[in-house]
Amino acid sequence: MALTLPDGIEVLPITKWENAHQNFTHDFKPNSSFKLRIPQSAQPYQDTTKNFQWLIQFALDNNIQMRAIGNGWSFSEVAVCDGGVIDTKALRLTYNLGDSSVAPAYLQSGKTAGNLFLVECGMSIFDIDKKLEQESQPKRSLKASGASNGQSIAGATSTGTHGAAYNVGAVHDSIVGLHIVVSPTRHVWIEKKSNPVASDEFINWLGAEPIKDDDMFNAAVVSFGSFGFIHGILLETEPVFLLKEHRIGDIAYTDAVKHTMNTLDFTAIEDILPSPANAPGKELYHFEIIVNPQNFRDNDPENGVYFKLMYKVPYQANYPKKDTTTGKFTYGDDTLGVIQTIIDNLGSNLSDLLIPPLVNKMFPLAFKVTGITYGTIGETFAYTKFKGKAASAAIGIPVAYATQLIEAVVKLNSDHPFPGGMAMRYVKGTSALLGFTRFEKTCVLELDGVDSQVSRNFVQNVWDKLEELSIPYTLHWGKFNFNLNPQRIKIMYGSNAVDTWLNCRSSLLDANCRNVFTNDFMMRCGLA
Repeated sequence: MALTLPDGIEVLPITKWENAHQNFTHDFKPNSSFKLRIPQSAQPYQDTTKNFQWLIQFALDNNIQMRAIGNGWSFSEVAVCDGGVIDTKALRLTYNLGDSSVAPAYLQSGKTAGNLFLVECGMSIFDIDKKLEQESQPKRSLKASGASNGQSIAGATSTGTHGAAYNVGAVHDSIVGLHIVVSPTRHVWIEKKSNPVASDEFINWLGAEPIKDDDMFNAAVVSFGSFGFIHGILLETEPVFLLKEHRIGDIAYTDAVKHTMNTLDFTAIEDILPSPANAPGKELYHFEIIVNPQNFRDNDPENGVYFKLMYKVPYQANYPKKDTTTGKFTYGDDTLGVIQTIIDNLGSNLSDLLIPPLVNKMFPLAFKVTGITYGTIGETFAYTKFKGKAASAAIGIPVAYATQLIEAVVKLNSDHPFPGGMAMRYVKGTSALLGFTRFEKTCVLELDGVDSQVSRNFVQNVWDKLEELSIPYTLHWGKFNFNLNPQRIKIMYGSNAVDTWLNCRSSLLDANCRNVFTNDFMMRCGLA
């Protein structure tokens, strides 16, 4: 018998799926996946909420797991399940809030309704940047972004996408409210009790049950799709600004550079910085150190580090536009796959010989040193470094261990070279219970390169070395994290944070709905 579907739901005839970076495929159950579109009705947002509820009932009736998916950006299987996938990319309604939609306490704090922007889960960061920077009057900006704007906003926040805004935080740290559909009969609005933002009128417009609780918000904001269907996300934005970018090469790895890496005290490297870190009207926003592991030695400018620095400066309409045709990784989508095949079939000795010259050839293309460029946040973070069969791991540590980690990784590389590059980004710590940028000042080591068994072995060796050296660390939920298990999760985040997260999930979802939003990844991590 044919299935009768509500307006806005279509069958998605999919059983096999590949993520955007082509490093894994996944099988879904037949006749279990759907695509959501905006209903043609007088209340499209509210009717989409009802469609999410219909899907949960379908999952319960058919005893299947179900997950929403955005643009498939994750390198890990955090976002997939054994049942069906819900394509939400067409859900792109957005709303500017008026004063009547905002909590009086928010307005009394000196903030305005113009700071707030409600977006549906299918909006990509690119979509949001375009709305804020090009279509809003006055123009606005997101506070932070990952390295690329191709991710969906729900996927970015759910996995802890971070960027390198060392005084701002990760993408999810600018979220102030979440609208989540948790059962066939219940959907909730979650915000912090300590930061009231939505008025009763707004919550009634949603038709949602209000939950104003710091722990619940801090649990739900990084929950990789396991708290229900995230329908709406309320972002706190700011007036549009520009990023003035400097890429500087031939920087010797000196004691002064090491001091800054381990403390974020920029006075030690004032002779290298284009401007002081806290100059009025030109505040250092993004701090990133890039390393070619094949050419790295102490006190040697030709084999040192690269700086990627971005200063936050006032917006002006006639700024010189960033040239988006240069500085991109120039190999085609298939090239990395060819390199992967070669590396995996050479044998370890030949791979060790081939990788250093290969990386030295590719490195200037992927990390091009340029002059000063200007761009909005959307223009600056518009492209990924690698396309196709790419490998990516991100490891969060307290900043005090930054040089110890990079030196240990370079030593590992001298034994068995990594087919890629390394970058260290600095991010303000998050209050999200399972946010991997959890340290007060977090340094994130990024390992980006060709996906191959050589790369995966190297990443595993790095994790093993961290544990050998007793360096506290966390792993990005959406990147390589195949060593995660319940014991490591509790060591990384602390038993109290993990237990609070689990208790929040149990109080929000009944047992049957928890089963709908559980997957193998969560079970492997002890989070089911």
